[in-house]
Amino acid sequence: MPGKKILMLVGEFTEEYEIYVFQQAMEAVGHTVHVVCPDKKAGDIIATSLHDFEGHQTYTEKLGHYFQLNKTFSEVRPEEYDAVYCAGGRGPEYIRTDKRVQAIVRHFHEAKKPIFTICHGVQILIAVDGVVRGKRVAALGACEPEVILAGGEYVDLSPTEALVDGNMVSAKGWTALAAFIRECLNVLGTKIVHS
Repeated sequence: MPGKKILMLVGEFTEEYEIYVFQQAMEAVGHTVHVVCPDKKAGDIIATSLHDFEGHQTYTEKLGHYFQLNKTFSEVRPEEYDAVYCAGGRGPEYIRTDKRVQAIVRHFHEAKKPIFTICHGVQILIAVDGVVRGKRVAALGACEPEVILAGGEYVDLSPTEALVDGNMVSAKGWTALAAFIRECLNVLGTKIVHS
């Protein structure tokens, strides 16, 4: 099976693990991941964030590593990709309002291609009418009201689980990346055989 092409949508202060770990895992098994941010070009740098739970009522946010984008946003042609991935963190909050980002997500939804979302990434999907309607979706607990208002069923997974509903894979956050990546690979049709 040839490798797949995956489009990752990010913004400034997207969760660093959800960028780096996902991209490196997919590329390690032969897939291509293009990471794009609205109005940025290949080679541009974005800041990432690192979220953690340290005993407060909500997560803390610290500056993560800087990330170098590998694809120019204006050159993206969604029809050339096999799947879209919406990483979480702070980025989804503002890129979801970009009509071009919405059009990209709409393409994957209407074409019934795989859609991957983790943590706050679901905010991007919710901004496009119908994408989460009727779907069982996991996300950070703070996104539960938005999932429900968009017609989805919020599923409160453990922090290390992932959920598959048809062509959609979702999880609460970066602590679920192992399960999330495994399920994304399954949906992509990628089989890893140990000898």
